[in-house]
This record gives sequence, structure tokens and C-alpha cells, in this order.
Amino acid sequence: MTPVNGRLCMRLGSRFGWLWAAYAVSAAGSWLAFDAFALIALLVLHAGSAEVALLASAGPAVGAVLAVPLGPWMEFRRKRPVMIMADLVRCAALLAVPAAHFLGVLGFGPLLLVSVVVAAADLTFTAASGAHLKSLVPRAGLLTATSRFEATAWTATVLGPPLGGAAAGLLGPVVTVAADAVSFLLSALGIRAVGGTETAPERPARDPSRPRAAGLLDGWRHLLTSPELRPLFLNTVLVNGLIMAQAPPLAVLMLGPLGFAPWQYGLAFAVPCLGGLLGSRLARPLAARYGRRRVLLVSGVLRACWPVGLAPMPVT
Repeated sequence: MTPVNGRLCMRLGSRFGWLWAAYAVSAAGSWLAFDAFALIALLVLHAGSAEVALLASAGPAVGAVLAVPLGPWMEFRRKRPVMIMADLVRCAALLAVPAAHFLGVLGFGPLLLVSVVVAAADLTFTAASGAHLKSLVPRAGLLTATSRFEATAWTATVLGPPLGGAAAGLLGPVVTVAADAVSFLLSALGIRAVGGTETAPERPARDPSRPRAAGLLDGWRHLLTSPELRPLFLNTVLVNGLIMAQAPPLAVLMLGPLGFAPWQYGLAFAVPCLGGLLGSRLARPLAARYGRRRVLLVSGVLRACWPVGLAPMPVT
């Protein structure tokens, strides 16, 4: 768990300290179990590339379906109970994997089901946590709070995969899934310790002449008609989609024909994330000096051109 800086807690309050600690422990557990489902599919169930690709895409597909109704549903509910419930759901679902493995009944179907449940709970937790942070931290402290979360996330991203890969190589990938489950339980306890009272937002009076389903599309309508948000959204979808497309075959290739050990696979993912940590520190001064648009254009081109160099490399 990342230690909580006393000076920061004095400024943002001990309640933020508990929330930050909960986030740190769950982030550490999640990155310790980096691609654990793919490792289980490949090393335990001996699945093929198509099954690994299905395992990687099922969760985001569920997220895409839930994204439309989740926002209006979340808007008028207390956020902290939703976050605790999402953590407990993730903990229970993940514990089912080592339990099924111990009983000798673990198969690809149950593993796929768990990945879908965890992805849905992930989306629910993320939707609630952003709004809860804004209600917990004064507006002047939001930048400090989010920077601490970002630093914690990148630190876990750099350290978690190689450590988790080493643990998976020594003890098996199922063990890292159990560790991830425990991290979500600790996160739920940390969020419970935040304390305080949280009132549910008041629902505005509904226009009876307007169909209820129309409200579900308001967010998408605003996003797709905004000249500023639409290009950023489409760019994010395209880039993340291409990253997701190459991740499953890359895992199969590295852990199969290339013979990478799990810790080497995790290290190959973690080392480039040092660039993300550096970029998070450089983003503000670069944007202040050159402007946000120029930084977005240059960094967008630079992040897209390097994977082309992988194409001519021999597999053997």
C-alpha cells in the first residue's frame, strides 16, 4: 500500500487518505495480476489465440453495453456504497477462479464469465469513484488529489506486472488472481473507513412528455456533437482498439513460440510504462509552453509510429 503523505492528508483530510490508500492497494493488486486471465488460459487451460482474444474482448464489450445506461443510473445514487459493492463483487468473482482450480472444475467458460463480471464491476466502480472524489475533495485540491492517484497508478503499472509475472512463474497465475481478490477486499474496507455522511443526489422532476429512454442517450449525443470532444473520443477509440487488437496475439506469441517466462512478459509491458510516468510529469509544463493542441498532435503521432518497427522482426 502506498504510504499516505501526512502533509497531504492535513490539507485534503483523512477521509481522502483512506480513499487514496484503498485505491493504492487495489491498483497494486490489479497490476500484480496483470493479464492473469490470459496466463491462465494459455498456461493452465492451453487455450489458443482465438480464445485469448475472446477473453480480452468480452470485458470491454460488456463495458460498451453498460456505458449508456450506467451514467443516468449512477447519477442519482450515493457513490460510496456502490464502490464498496463493486469491490466486493470483484473479490467474490475472482476468488471463484482459485476455488474452481482447486476443485478441478476450472474451464474456459467459467473464466470468461468471471472476466465479464469483473469488467462490469470495474466500470461501475470507476463511474462512481470519479464523482465521489469530487464530492470528497475541495475544488482547489482536485489537481493535487488526481496527481497522487496518477502517480500511484503509474507506479503500480511499472512494478506490478514483472512482480506478478515472477509470482505466476513460481506459484502459478491462479495465485495472482487470489492476491487481486484480497486487494479488492482491502479496498472495500478502506472505502468503508472513509466514513462521513453522503446524501443521495436529488432527482429532478421528469418531463412526462419526454420518453424515459431518451435520457440514456443524452451523454452520447453531447459527446458526438461536440466539436472538441468528438475528435478526442474517436481518437481514443481507434488507438485503444488497435492496442487491444494486438495484445492477445502478442501474449500468445511471447508466452508460446518465443518462450518468454511470465516475469519477462510482465517486464516487457512494465518498462515502456516508465515513459508514461515521465509523460505524466512533463504534460503540464509542455502544454504551458507549446499549447495543448500542439502537444496532443505531436505526442499522438509519436505514440503511433513506433509499433511499425515490430512488423519486419523475425519470430524465431
